Amino acid sequence: MKYRILVFILFFGILSAKAQKSNPVKANRINTEAVKDYPVAKSLASYKSLPLKADISTLTDVQKQTLRHMIDAAKVADEIFWLQAWGDKKILLDNVKNDTFAKFIMLNYGPWDRLNDNTPFVQGVGEKPKGANFYPKDITAEEFEKWNNPDKNNPYTIVQRNYGGNLVAVPYHTVYEEKIREMVKHLSQAANTIRAEDDRLANFLIERCNALMQSNYNNSDIHWLGLLNNRLDIIIGPIENYEDEFQGSRTAFESYVMIRDMAWTQKLEKYVSLLPSLQQSLPVDAPYKPALAMNSPQPLPSSGSNDALLVVEAPPPGAPDGLKPGSSLAVFDVVYYAGHNNAGSKTIAVNLPNDETLQQEYGTRRSQLKNVMQAKFDNMVKPIANLMLSEQQAANVNFDAFFNNVMFHEVAHGLGVKNTVNGKGTVREALGAGFSPIEECKADVLGLYMVTKLLESGELMGNVDDFYITFVAGTFRSVRFGAASAHGKANMIIFNTLVSKGAISRNKVGKYLVNVPQMKKVISNLAAELLTLQGDGNKEGVSNMLHTYAVISETLKLDLAGIEKAGVPIDLIFEQGTDLLGLDIRK
Repeated sequence: MKYRILVFILFFGILSAKAQKSNPVKANRINTEAVKDYPVAKSLASYKSLPLKADISTLTDVQKQTLRHMIDAAKVADEIFWLQAWGDKKILLDNVKNDTFAKFIMLNYGPWDRLNDNTPFVQGVGEKPKGANFYPKDITAEEFEKWNNPDKNNPYTIVQRNYGGNLVAVPYHTVYEEKIREMVKHLSQAANTIRAEDDRLANFLIERCNALMQSNYNNSDIHWLGLLNNRLDIIIGPIENYEDEFQGSRTAFESYVMIRDMAWTQKLEKYVSLLPSLQQSLPVDAPYKPALAMNSPQPLPSSGSNDALLVVEAPPPGAPDGLKPGSSLAVFDVVYYAGHNNAGSKTIAVNLPNDETLQQEYGTRRSQLKNVMQAKFDNMVKPIANLMLSEQQAANVNFDAFFNNVMFHEVAHGLGVKNTVNGKGTVREALGAGFSPIEECKADVLGLYMVTKLLESGELMGNVDDFYITFVAGTFRSVRFGAASAHGKANMIIFNTLVSKGAISRNKVGKYLVNVPQMKKVISNLAAELLTLQGDGNKEGVSNMLHTYAVISETLKLDLAGIEKAGVPIDLIFEQGTDLLGLDIRK
């Protein structure tokens, strides 16, 4: 039986219910010219352009058609992120005649240089608002704190002012109503196309349509976790909260369109069963490392719309083999990036869903994006290692160690606690804007800690020096993002801690040496400190750590300038699309 999606939209009679589009700067104040002496051309040239390709020769015709619809949906997610990060991009781009300048604006999804601490490079725009386009521009932290609204921290709402000047929370499906209708159209076409070959993937796509139209993503996230053997996959919707530096709660739209690497995925399956023991090996007291859920199968939830925006003939409850709580590891080649994950630095691995309750009840999926990881290693990590490390230690840097370090970074997001041990609520709520950088720091540190334990137990093969030295080389790559991003702050905390504790030293000729035995001790101690800060919901302690360690020293600035002078790319710009994949002819 085919499942039909019948979409209808209610016409809203009350104008105040409509979202009011807001931009960081009024249109008549925009002068889309570069800030004087800002090195736009040089900054753009620091990225390497890369065709984002994958082998699609083994895909069926149905899968290829589905891939096209997924990419069309991803393009809409890209448009919504523009609205969240800046506003109407036409305000910036319509009168730009210089192609280089236009490309740099597009790369950064606005007028702020994301890999240079969000420095404005367009005249007249001022500093980037901490709350991006998620909040009124005149809101204060005190006003937000006093605001009594059940949706004040809802990750799928925009905070606006009503006609009386009071704060209101407006759901995404209202704010971006027209574009979400378009995204749903493409996803429903993908579902109808793939139905004949992959009923479970089709069901997920329908659930995602429901989620988008209702700003409620739990059911679709659970169905997505149940996609264990599907060749095609898509992550789409409001996912990460890094763009919201005001409260750290609002999520930004993005999308990955992916093709599963079946052989590599099978290689990683054995690590899933080891996660409970890894959790218990963490160097903290028992309350900070609760047992992971790895028990009996749970049924998939049935669909159902409690919103008048969408009526769906729901897929049946449950699934052929149920959904086992816990974690899965998967490897993909990405064929399209869109939105937040395409802005500035490109993501190389993903751990989802982010919702703490879903993680506890259903687990997570750690997705490794192999083709992009390989590109970053070849073009950035290895050249940086040759420049920054002693010749002997640069030889220890290899892709297998890099791949595993990144993989266990994603695994580590699921370890530790999601709720504070002292009744302060979730860790995310307790730490606020400090959550993201500390969570990324924890994942880096615990990932390397787990690698150490697996090497010691013989579950992971390799030379421990390779993993630690490759980790340091990867840190040099990441700190080039600057200290404005969550990942940049995380890497600076780790780097400065390692230097201060004698695990990394710099010789007279400017080469760095890694003391692996000392680094092991520092990583273990730092892991305990981070897990305790999170478990206690210690907002002040997190703030002190960021203030002390999330800074780039003058010496390191000179070293990073040397990397730039040598022509090592700071990151990638993707050439991507259906034509590049050979999918440009529509059927």
